[in-house]
Amino acid sequence: MVERFASRIPTVGGIFIQMEDELAASITIQGAVWGGAKAFTVTSGPGFSLMMEHIGYAAMTETPCVFVNVQRGGPSTGLPTLPAQADMMQARWGSHGDYGIIALCPNSPQECFDLTITAFNLSEEFRVPVMMMLDECVGHMTEKVVIPEAEKIAVTPRRYTTQPPEEFRAFEPKGDMVPDMVKAGDGYRFHVTGLTHDERGYPSMNVETQDRLVRRLLDKLKPLANGRALCETEGLDDADVVVVSYGITSRVAQRALQMARQRGIRAGKFRLISAWPFPAERIRELAGRVKAFVVPEINLGQMVYEVERAAAGKAKVIPVSHAGGTVHKPEAILKAIVEAAQ
Repeated sequence: MVERFASRIPTVGGIFIQMEDELAASITIQGAVWGGAKAFTVTSGPGFSLMMEHIGYAAMTETPCVFVNVQRGGPSTGLPTLPAQADMMQARWGSHGDYGIIALCPNSPQECFDLTITAFNLSEEFRVPVMMMLDECVGHMTEKVVIPEAEKIAVTPRRYTTQPPEEFRAFEPKGDMVPDMVKAGDGYRFHVTGLTHDERGYPSMNVETQDRLVRRLLDKLKPLANGRALCETEGLDDADVVVVSYGITSRVAQRALQMARQRGIRAGKFRLISAWPFPAERIRELAGRVKAFVVPEINLGQMVYEVERAAAGKAKVIPVSHAGGTVHKPEAILKAIVEAAQ
């Protein structure tokens, strides 16, 4: 991704900067944003770990930016250039404190293109860091990608304030709980800090400010979880078993679902496209009318715990864990579907 971006972006008026490490990259993009740019950075598992402090900083300062993580086997240096999906919980909880992020999971090169646009649009709408959680297979995949003409691509502009400088407060939320922005050089004085801050952006070290701030950081994302969750579904109307998957595993699961239907098992698909915020209400509604969920992941159990939490004991939840390095075999997912249907 970096190699292609470095050669392509200067031809369309953008800038590529090779920073010295992941720490530098993850804070440099935030400086670019406050200077008026749209910015993103790309890494894999170990680099993602190094970026965690600055992801928390982006959440606290409500800096709209995008982090792309092409997941590989871990922990530590693990399995370079071999697949895994074991950074999903880290994406949501990796930095300390209470905060919210958005995470998208493409399963094809086309979705890598389309969802990158979506990621930038959501980052601007909610003023939040957005994660693109690829996996190695999707990251190295070659397929046809249709790129529309630029004028046909919907782009969410940055919401700059219309208030005069003397009235503007950098972190004063509007009706959607998201503050308007300004950028350096436009004549506004504003303060950006990772400390707990008031609506002016200045440090405010008290319980009331902390409570109000962190609740808003979470609450502003509720519309995306409740009603606007991005997912792909199929065969849910009559399903006894629902396979919940994402990324490359969803493509393997598709074959398992076909095999299950051929056996007469009513199996349905629920593919997570937006994994965070987790669509708990959708899963909770399904749990009231299906026998079980099957959750294949290239990890030893991460998003399956969210499915269990949302199902709340109303339906069985069966993990199909795989430690990494390869993808599942469809037969392994089919076996779990057959077990769940009994």
